[in-house]
Amino acid sequence: MNSEALLEKMVEACDDKRAEDIMTFDVKETSTVTDYYIICHGNSGRQVQTIADEIKDQAKDLDIEPLVEGYHEGKWILCDLNHVIIHVFHGPEREYYNLERLFKNGEHIDSRH
Repeated sequence: MNSEALLEKMVEACDDKRAEDIMTFDVKETSTVTDYYIICHGNSGRQVQTIADEIKDQAKDLDIEPLVEGYHEGKWILCDLNHVIIHVFHGPEREYYNLERLFKNGEHIDSRH
């Protein structure tokens, strides 16, 4: 699966669990770490974990074993799928850390959501 198809699949996984304000960034030209970043948030720790669970399940269906950090706290979960890295925040943490500003050199991709 190419990175664009993986990106779309992961956006759908986030949307399926009602993640809010899903933003995607194409950083292929500026990053040696990944091709795309996804940033989204949930309104409770449990919802943040549920979004991460869906990401993990969808990745495993594609034979990808994601690296997941921050799951137990449920405030900021990082899901690393190599070509796509997803940050799932609890709303207040997203606002506080404002990761979107870090990707200002990457191309923001308008998603369906």
